[in-house]
Amino acid sequence: MMRAIVLLHRWLGIAFCLLFAMWFATGIVMHFVPFPSLTEAERFAGLGPLASAGTRIAVADAVAASGIADATRVRLIQRSDGPVYVVSGPSRAGAIRASDGGDASVASSDVALAIARDHARSRGLDAGPTEIVARSDYDQWSVPNGFDRHRPLFRVALGDADGREVYVSSLTGEIVLDTTRNERTWNLVGSVLHWIYPTVLRSNWSLWDRVVWTLSLLALIAALLGSVLGLARIKPRSGLIGSPYRGWHALHHLIGLAAMVFVLTWIFSGWLSMDHGRLFSRGQLISAESRVMNASPNWTTAPSFDRQPVSPSAREIEWFAFNGNLYRRDRIALAGQTLIEAGDALGDGPTGSLDVHEVQGLTARLAAGCGGPSVLAEDDNYPARSTVPGAPVYRSYCGDLWFDIDGADGNLLQRLDSSRRAYRWFYGALHTLDFPVLVAHPLLRDGLVVGLCSLGFLFSITGILIGWRRLRPSFAA
Repeated sequence: MMRAIVLLHRWLGIAFCLLFAMWFATGIVMHFVPFPSLTEAERFAGLGPLASAGTRIAVADAVAASGIADATRVRLIQRSDGPVYVVSGPSRAGAIRASDGGDASVASSDVALAIARDHARSRGLDAGPTEIVARSDYDQWSVPNGFDRHRPLFRVALGDADGREVYVSSLTGEIVLDTTRNERTWNLVGSVLHWIYPTVLRSNWSLWDRVVWTLSLLALIAALLGSVLGLARIKPRSGLIGSPYRGWHALHHLIGLAAMVFVLTWIFSGWLSMDHGRLFSRGQLISAESRVMNASPNWTTAPSFDRQPVSPSAREIEWFAFNGNLYRRDRIALAGQTLIEAGDALGDGPTGSLDVHEVQGLTARLAAGCGGPSVLAEDDNYPARSTVPGAPVYRSYCGDLWFDIDGADGNLLQRLDSSRRAYRWFYGALHTLDFPVLVAHPLLRDGLVVGLCSLGFLFSITGILIGWRRLRPSFAA
């Protein structure tokens, strides 16, 4: 039995030692440089004022013109080619010209360039001559599934000192992604390697999922077998832990014992990052809950609702349904908005967010036995953040099932059952060390991530050297 473990660990170790070293090294990079994205602050800063929106068709007419039967949200934004309604539902999204209800999707490179320039100008970016780099469905930075409803994308280089590139959705004309030269460079030696994320593989999500899940599982098996051998081969010496090996093999043994708990938990939690519902729930609404949460409203029930005055400071207006009622929210600042319900007037006391009674009405329809919602604390063990800084997030406890609702826009942020709550600890906490006590002390957390990953990297290097020595005679022959 032990001989079989030795042989299996040896050859799995030879096969995966480079992968282990890569994971530990790139893990350090990823801790400090996340994968490129467009933050909400950047997106909002790039929006132009709506004061010049002028005459526009009714929201209900825009929904009808879009052909999106399950539309749940409509936003009015100002683009370089005029105001447009962005209509979205669970199935897809599209853009309609607010002036006449015509299709506002982007087919022209000139329009995409103008949108990118206006975005840069609104953000105060020092952009130079802009140019279309590509128009494609996928590239290295746009492979995540969240961009599927915007493909193909126009990739526009802004020509600034940061080498910034923005991506324009061909379906809605919105800026959906922002990358800089520094982000791209570090992520090539960070996230892309760590997630085994080459475009040709990641563009096929199902294939990528199976490949990385399998490799991670085999790596975990190799680490488990090594731990068994490492413990079995301990040779006490003068009351201290010793090793029967010599040279690099002894160093590999001793470092492995020192790093064993971290290596096992880190590789295990990394494997769980690819779980995608295999062992733990995915945190998604079941069909009955989705019908309540994503119910498409009757957009014709409030014909004058969309005609209420637009604040001169408004950058975006959104209409959405929540618990059977239509709401309109005017975004006047990143952290400032007004929210009114259909039938109310701006002078009737608009608020900045949904109140607890409105949220309770919805959650009571989502599940049985829900208590009154409470505002989520900033340091909660299962954190969730509103898209609007400072806006409340409401949590409703429905027995074992928890729902987190964004008070700013009514979106569901989290659905937490016992399985999903366990996943938060087995994956999130073990892999990123975001334990509450460490999150409260970021420098300590940074030091632990760098120190432990460095120890894991050193351990992997000893494995590479041992494997090379074993394979070298074969190459020589």
